[in-house]
Amino acid sequence: MRHAKKINHLGRTDAHRKAMLSNMAISLIMHKRISTTLAKAKALRTYVEPIVTRSKNDTTHSRRVVFSQLHNKYAVTELFREISPKIADRPGGYTRILKTGFRKGDNAEMCIIEFVDYNETYTVEKAKKKPTRTRRSSKKAVTNENAAPEIETPTAETETPVAE
Repeated sequence: MRHAKKINHLGRTDAHRKAMLSNMAISLIMHKRISTTLAKAKALRTYVEPIVTRSKNDTTHSRRVVFSQLHNKYAVTELFREISPKIADRPGGYTRILKTGFRKGDNAEMCIIEFVDYNETYTVEKAKKKPTRTRRSSKKAVTNENAAPEIETPTAETETPVAE
């Protein structure tokens, strides 16, 4: 029975799975967005979010712990210099998974996993909308043909003397 066993083994041995998740985490950190299957993205999210949380505290110890999981000094530098200042005030949930459909060859469900603060589509404040206008009828005003045309009658106020 699988009681309380939450890890998805992804059909791989332990060493293969750890190496794959490490490589995917490096790619995610370097490119800020990667395309993969939904199962791998969910496994990657549980792998990379504690690493990003660790990067909030920029100490030698935390850099060494992150390097022991990633094995890439350029990714560690990118994580601590670029990503951690952007996510410093965020309490968690650093990644977003967007489903993109199914792969043509084997019908696997594909998705994009990305860092939340790096997608300008969702983070940029939208411009203020113009106030909504009420819709007017497109019909032209119906004129009554039988009605007599209005005739202006001159009044004392409208007549102005002509100065010569």
